[in-house]
Amino acid sequence: MFYVLPRFNYYRPNSLDEVLKLINELENYKILAGGTDLLIDMRIKRYTPRNIVDINRINELQYIREDNEYIRIGSLTRLQDIIESNIIREKLPLLYNAVYNMASWQIRNRATIGGNLCNASPAADTAPPLMVYNAKLVVSSINGSREISILDFFKGPRETDLRNNELLVEIKIPKPHIHGYSYRKIGRRNAFTLSIVAIATYVEIENNIFRDVRIALNSVAPKPVRAWSVEEYLKNKRIDREEIYKASELVVKDISPISDVRASADYRRKLSIILIRETLFEASKITG
Repeated sequence: MFYVLPRFNYYRPNSLDEVLKLINELENYKILAGGTDLLIDMRIKRYTPRNIVDINRINELQYIREDNEYIRIGSLTRLQDIIESNIIREKLPLLYNAVYNMASWQIRNRATIGGNLCNASPAADTAPPLMVYNAKLVVSSINGSREISILDFFKGPRETDLRNNELLVEIKIPKPHIHGYSYRKIGRRNAFTLSIVAIATYVEIENNIFRDVRIALNSVAPKPVRAWSVEEYLKNKRIDREEIYKASELVVKDISPISDVRASADYRRKLSIILIRETLFEASKITG
């Protein structure tokens, strides 16, 4: 029956080692972290896993830490903990703004940053800020650990570079240099909504010249994307209104939106151009 959970085997390991051994042995399994996406997907029969591995007892995956080079976030860290973190608010304002605009307080207290990434929705809200921060994702298996650039992690809708026996354990964000930034999210209402388009813009400016430009968007392609054409056009150019107008038009080369219940492809295309322009103005302190 629709909306009734299918039958499954339930596992609740007590350590990371137990998790990695389980997922190395099991077939047709899903990881249960916050469950805010997974349980809905199971109810509508998008997924019918035979095995569920609940990792909520793995407290070692819940943390926000800072060292000399990186800010590190455990994959089981709740979204509400991210926006309550002074480290995130002060050092990673784009991530703070993205999570602040996500879902409701109740959902943020269950949902995890790792789940938002591994669900691999084209509308994943944590993806654009992490992409402009050049985050690295640490994944582990019984064979060891490896790092994946977040730019290589998403392969398509609900598809990632994770191997079947791997678990995302940490998000590593290089400490950013002094930068300008801007985040915008447009949905069908002001809160508790999926994005029609969301954009994170990061700029490093020296002597009124764009030394680095990074822009990422969601909901405009089969996976979250960087606006490479816009970035390359602006790098090493003087900050100029007309140049920003020209650059923003280039985003159509980097996106491939579709029409769905939230918006048409054409609307997303036009909105992407406008949001790139506005966020570049804000990040580079151009007014009017």
